[in-house]
Amino acid sequence: MPAYYETGHAKNVANFQDLIAFVTGYGATYNPTKNTLKLPQLTTLYTSANNALADVVAKNTAYNNAVNARIATFDGFRALCTRLINAFQTTDATSEKIADAKGFNRKIQGQRSTKTATPVDASTPAPTTISSSHQSYDQLIQHFAGLISVLQSEPTYAPNENDLKIATLTAKQTDMTAKNTALATAFTAISNSRIARDKVLYKDITGLVPIANDVKKYIKSIFGASSAEYAEVKSIEFKNVKK
Repeated sequence: MPAYYETGHAKNVANFQDLIAFVTGYGATYNPTKNTLKLPQLTTLYTSANNALADVVAKNTAYNNAVNARIATFDGFRALCTRLINAFQTTDATSEKIADAKGFNRKIQGQRSTKTATPVDASTPAPTTISSSHQSYDQLIQHFAGLISVLQSEPTYAPNENDLKIATLTAKQTDMTAKNTALATAFTAISNSRIARDKVLYKDITGLVPIANDVKKYIKSIFGASSAEYAEVKSIEFKNVKK
């Protein structure tokens, strides 16, 4: 999207605040029959819109934190798996077990763990590749579990290095699973937050943008198209920037 998208939502809300200021200044002359255009309702809508924007920012921060946490827990993962294979080959494991372990490692090394889910700006659209990305990480975790199972089945696999021990590997797999699940949950939260924001700002009839445009029309009707009052508000723009 163009740069406007990044500030469009906040700009609409800020412009709505300006519109309310003018409406307030008109005093009793501004007296629409439509309830949603009355000043108290406009003020309530402005508050709701501000809260919706704030919620997106908060949920986006949580999403970015979850992205970074998953990146961190997968950092060095493939190198670790290669070390595990090297260590396993120094045990008394059968060639069949070694082959099984190598098979899981090949799957781990061959499947790119791309950073398709990366930190994003709060106002930009949420990533649309979360499902495939989440699935690929799920698969990596499952391959890792398979590798751990093979290592665990070999009595002579008893490394002295703490990061190669079964208990450490199992804990790592648990952490990887937790971080992957947390990211999926955070993605759902930010996606739902954006949907809620768009309803407050852009829903037909009741959204901030259509109501703002109706307010401008009402001001035009009571003061006239060539009036100074209408001139104050006609250039205040409200654009539909929802996806």
